[in-house]
Amino acid sequence: MEIEDFERYSEIITNWIANHYREIRNFPVLSQVKPREIFDSLPTNPPEEPEPFEKIFEDFQNIIFKGVTHWQHPRFFAYFPANTSFPSILAEFLTSALGIQAMMWITSPSAAELEEKVMDWLKKMMHLSENFHGVIQDTASTSTLVAILTAREKATDFEINKNGFSNQKFTVYCSEEAHSSIEKAVKIAGIGSNNLRKIPVDENFSMKTDLLEQAIKEDVQNGFKPICIVGAFGTTGSTAVDPLEQIGEIANRYGIWYHIDGAMVGSALILPEFQHYLKGINTADSFVFNPHKWLFTNFDCSAFFVKDKRALLETFQLTPSYLATDFDQQVNNYRDWGIQLGRRFRALKLWFVLRSFGIKGLQDKLRYHISLAKQLEKEIRSDCRFEILAPVNFNTICFRYKPTDANLTDSELNEINKNLLDKINASGFAFLSHTTLKNKFTLRFSIGQTNTTSEDVLNTWKLIQNLVGR
Repeated sequence: MEIEDFERYSEIITNWIANHYREIRNFPVLSQVKPREIFDSLPTNPPEEPEPFEKIFEDFQNIIFKGVTHWQHPRFFAYFPANTSFPSILAEFLTSALGIQAMMWITSPSAAELEEKVMDWLKKMMHLSENFHGVIQDTASTSTLVAILTAREKATDFEINKNGFSNQKFTVYCSEEAHSSIEKAVKIAGIGSNNLRKIPVDENFSMKTDLLEQAIKEDVQNGFKPICIVGAFGTTGSTAVDPLEQIGEIANRYGIWYHIDGAMVGSALILPEFQHYLKGINTADSFVFNPHKWLFTNFDCSAFFVKDKRALLETFQLTPSYLATDFDQQVNNYRDWGIQLGRRFRALKLWFVLRSFGIKGLQDKLRYHISLAKQLEKEIRSDCRFEILAPVNFNTICFRYKPTDANLTDSELNEINKNLLDKINASGFAFLSHTTLKNKFTLRFSIGQTNTTSEDVLNTWKLIQNLVGR
């Protein structure tokens, strides 16, 4: 493809993207294809000869597009928002065009220094402790793994990095409502899932700190070495918040690394009305949240903050002669701040978003989503056939259908609500996901897509009411 062809085709694709966003409400949110349908529609073998771009793009529209679940649809209420915005998309154009490998300062000074700057901006916007140092990772899962590995090495004076495991018996702690990425990180870090202590939660699905401390004491008495506690600033199931400050006091008392996972709702810290949580968050050794979830910056972009920069670097830094430069003592080489050597230029899209929206624009968007959640909570509570199953702390409502004219067991209600969820998603009108809270099958309505409106939320609620019968 020549430059002139690229220029022509890029205009076609840009126009297609713009029209796609104009028409997006007309598409089913959840892809309606059957398993293997896309795979079987594609040729068995790759082409021997070059194919014209027109044919490739035609197949994208006729085959690939059918199998797309529209995460940017205004009625995407499943899982968590993975939203983008036009400034972020435009930045990705430039990122792809430049093709930067941002592994260290010399490979693109702008990538390293812009990353440092936007992480400083986020820290200021959220009023995080000045002791935190920021880096952009790909996901919160990676960030949690980085935190646990650093905790492991700091707890052993970096002995495992040098000599490998011997007979250490480590333990890590989180609530039973914590994200599965914590257990995955514990496995990868060689600690073992049997050594992850999942602490019970209270009626609001927050970790019980008395049971946390009890578990730590028992482990110490039994010859284990507690190395990390993971607190949740917004659990995946219900967006519950653990008692962050009390956990920090326990971590400090026992000399344990304290990591806070704020993957989705961490973005809410840009709002003054949620900054009372800072007292707890600032006690942590590390903290992560994802701008690619609820700050209008497309995937992937995970903001990871750590206080002990030296421990982080000593865990991951490795400089073979072919990567050494004269500038290494003066700059941040972010290849040393995590697992990856190769790194994308993620800071550019975050910079575009922060500048295009401004702090006020971002705050307005988040407040609007939170107000929609409160509006929906009120609607659900006004219908006696439904019940709210968890506090609505931010932008997610956990509820279920519970008909008042039948004496049903939780098992029967679970089946009814699973069938209801299947009907909602099969309609194509909206997409919701589920969780399990106290053994109850729970519908999750997570509001955070960039262009969602009150009409999108209320029309989806009307659909749900119609599906159960008015």
